[in-house]
Amino acid sequence: MENIAKKRWRLAYTAIYSRRVMLALAKEVMSKTNTNTHPSLVPDVDKVRITSMVKDKNLSAFTEFGGVEGVANILGTIPEKGITGSHDEVAKRVKVFGSNTYQRPPPKSFLSFVVEAFTDTNILILVCAGLSLGFGMKEHGPGEGWYEGGSIFVAVFLVVVVTALSNLRQERQFHKLSKVSNDIKVEVVRNGRRQNISIFDVVVGDIASLKIGDQIPADGLFLSGLCLLVDESSMTGESDPVEIEPSRSPFLLSGAKVEDGCGRMLVTSVGINTAWGEIMSSLSTDTEVRTPLQTRLDKLTFSVGRVGLTVAFLVLRVLLFRYFTGNTQDDNGNTEFQGSKTDVNDIFNAVVRIVAAAVTIVVVAIPEGLPLAVTLTLAYSMKRMMSDHVMVREISACETMGSVTVICTDKTGTLTLNQMRVTKFWLGPQNVEEKSSNAMAPEVLELFQQGVGLNTTGSICKPSPISEPEISGSPTEKAILLWAVSDLGMDMDELKRAHEVLHVEAFNSEKKRSGIAIRKKTTNTVHAHWKGAAEIILGMCSNYIDNNGIEKPLDEERSKLQNIIEGMAASSLRCIAFAHTQIPEDIDYNDKEKADEILRKDGLTLLGIVGLKDPCRPDAKEAVEACKHAGVSVKMITGDNIFTAKAIAAECGILDFDGHVSTEEVVEGVEFRNYSEEERMERVEKIRVMARSSPFDKSLMVQCLKRKGHVVAVTGDGTNDAPALIEADIGLAMGIQGTEVAKESSDIVILDDNFSSIVTVVRWGRCVYNNIQKFIQFQLTVNVAALVINFIAAVSSRDVPLTTVQLLWVNLIIGTLGALALAAERPTKELMEKKSVGRTEPLITNIMWRNLFAQALYQIVILLVLQLKGELIFNVREEVKDTLIFNTFVLCQVFNEFNSRSMEKLNVFQGLHRNHLFLGLVGITLVLQVAMVELLRMFAGTERLTWEQWGICIGIAAVSWPIAWVTKLIPVSDKPFFNHVKCVKLLVSKIKDCV
Repeated sequence: MENIAKKRWRLAYTAIYSRRVMLALAKEVMSKTNTNTHPSLVPDVDKVRITSMVKDKNLSAFTEFGGVEGVANILGTIPEKGITGSHDEVAKRVKVFGSNTYQRPPPKSFLSFVVEAFTDTNILILVCAGLSLGFGMKEHGPGEGWYEGGSIFVAVFLVVVVTALSNLRQERQFHKLSKVSNDIKVEVVRNGRRQNISIFDVVVGDIASLKIGDQIPADGLFLSGLCLLVDESSMTGESDPVEIEPSRSPFLLSGAKVEDGCGRMLVTSVGINTAWGEIMSSLSTDTEVRTPLQTRLDKLTFSVGRVGLTVAFLVLRVLLFRYFTGNTQDDNGNTEFQGSKTDVNDIFNAVVRIVAAAVTIVVVAIPEGLPLAVTLTLAYSMKRMMSDHVMVREISACETMGSVTVICTDKTGTLTLNQMRVTKFWLGPQNVEEKSSNAMAPEVLELFQQGVGLNTTGSICKPSPISEPEISGSPTEKAILLWAVSDLGMDMDELKRAHEVLHVEAFNSEKKRSGIAIRKKTTNTVHAHWKGAAEIILGMCSNYIDNNGIEKPLDEERSKLQNIIEGMAASSLRCIAFAHTQIPEDIDYNDKEKADEILRKDGLTLLGIVGLKDPCRPDAKEAVEACKHAGVSVKMITGDNIFTAKAIAAECGILDFDGHVSTEEVVEGVEFRNYSEEERMERVEKIRVMARSSPFDKSLMVQCLKRKGHVVAVTGDGTNDAPALIEADIGLAMGIQGTEVAKESSDIVILDDNFSSIVTVVRWGRCVYNNIQKFIQFQLTVNVAALVINFIAAVSSRDVPLTTVQLLWVNLIIGTLGALALAAERPTKELMEKKSVGRTEPLITNIMWRNLFAQALYQIVILLVLQLKGELIFNVREEVKDTLIFNTFVLCQVFNEFNSRSMEKLNVFQGLHRNHLFLGLVGITLVLQVAMVELLRMFAGTERLTWEQWGICIGIAAVSWPIAWVTKLIPVSDKPFFNHVKCVKLLVSKIKDCV
């Protein structure tokens, strides 16, 4: 028993020991395997050499490293699978090589914005403040004389601080939007799988995929690809594209754009270590850009200020004349100036008082709040538009979109969902409804698999045998590849192993086709495969192949196939045809011209046609109708054939027809291109759909529409759309499908690629313009009323009812808070019921002049009555009367703020309960006014008022509501106000000539 027990212990020991040895051996093998698969990371000396090699495009260093394969080995990258992509590995690479970010210049400080805020206007007011301070201290002594001048300094300080804070907030918002705009998605291969990551997450060693329109995310080396052309003008200044080749020109620079072809690159340096990173880190950004509307408002402010200076100078002359001619009396009724009998000190004090009155008029005439109102409105609108899937890249676009009269939109992804599916398949002239692989002979199936699986820029990845294939590429490529995998039983990896790619002609929007020459390794036969727009491929074919693999002449079936294509297109299907031909085996494919000549020969054999359905967006028709109702014409410009274009346009509501459409409404790009200049200008406004268009056609249409006086917005997502996006007044790029070239050429990025978001942009643009007009009407009412009151009072008597402090209070507090309150108004449906303002509409309309004059006239009459008869009517002292005038004037502005919520609508309270910001700011204004009258009496020059007097002030101010209601019933001419003035001047001049 003892021996048996010992044997069992020995067996157990042996088993445990053997298991430990096997586990240790397995770990060692795995460690060696991992070491061989992913070599150790590059040392610092090699990192510097590799970085400088790419920057300097050093071919000799490239050869020393052993080409791209040698560099990949040094960087620990498998060319086919990339890096593993684990968190630890990515973190280690970031630590060794740095992140793909660069040090941005620090944002401007608050102090720098304060310095900028001291504009000419503020300097003028400071001069007035200095004069007022000196005059006040001279007349009333240092104890009380500093109030008025000091208060002006305080007011200027408030203006400067508020403006600086607003500009600082706006710059931070720009930086935030810029960060979102620069955070583009990059397709990389990690652990054998394609995945989209942020450009900031790209690390050295990544394998990045490139296609037309992409921005190269980092410096690197060309790994593989087809006909890759790169625009390096942003780096080198050279406009000619650079052809990337594996041996002669493999270097790819960050910031360059892919102009043609596709490929893969090995990332060798990122962030600050790239040439692009060095340039961007050295640039200083300045977001202080004056928009066209801000420029117009600057001119308006200058014009109003100039009027104020003129009036002030006139008042100064009149008052000085009256004083020195003995037409003024002091408080005791004695003549103030009596020639040489008058004391010099009295003369000086009188002149000081007169100059102070003129300074007061200058202060009241300058509408300090107008430029600030625009800044606040634009900043608020840009922030709210982000939540509506719209990112504004150019601040001027906010206001310009409100004036748009024409939108030229593309089709795919904007009006449609961009979710392609193959729904029809024709094998020659035969419609195939069963599973496609069962409907054709094996040799035909093989040709189809070659044409679909090899002549493509898409890819298929199957992580495991039981998982679903992951298909990447453009929506069209993905739909065709999915059909080939599910219906044709295609194995893409097996196809690539069995065939060698000899030559490629990449797809672009002008040729609308792509071709490839391949050699089958087992038979050594060479085939050329073509894929593209069905009518173009059909025109290249002379034969077709039936389901049994028999080639037949196409002559008898050509018209039938054309009818099939037109029928599918009329059903809004995109038609893609496949064709092939066998070509000689002894062609030198290094001779590109010869290879292209052979590849492009006609006489192909048609394999088949697929129809892809891309359904319209559910809300596209409603959005198009909203644009039409708003007076904005929508034109669809697409590369699809005319039948598909008409079908989609009808489905979206761009065309209204029952089986018939005017030839003037739908044209092809070549037809529009061949019009004479006069014909284009005559017909461009009637065109609603342009099919088979080229990038040149799109730009040409935009140019014609602009010459006709339209404000044009253009949507685009491809690199080829960049010229039209730049040419248009507003370029709208797509945020999902849009290339980086398109986004950089645009003013606004539609983050969800939806046409309804474009309607949102138009609505916000009109809201911005409308809110600014509301504030202009509100602010100018204040300035006109105050200017006229003080002018009349100063000329008729020696006193002005509103002091400098009080006028600044109205201008700054009422103006600033009023700007904020009116900027908070959200877009309404009524905005889309008006016609676009276009290019020629004046900033101040006749409706605004009507409302402005009515309210200003009421305020002038009431305040002049109070000025002349207030003491008698209310039986109060002069100081209380002046406080009543000041309080009534402020409350009139508060009540008029409600009137300004709508320039035409009678019910100005509609939706008021939802605008909490407006109500809050009005409440703050009233609280501040109470404090100004009741608490800051010495500072404001006011007296306390009784409850009854407060009620009187409120009652007088409330009359502005019924006055506004009645005023809005008065019709006005559409002809601009100043045109009537010009007509009167012209009439007067003609009468003079006749006399």
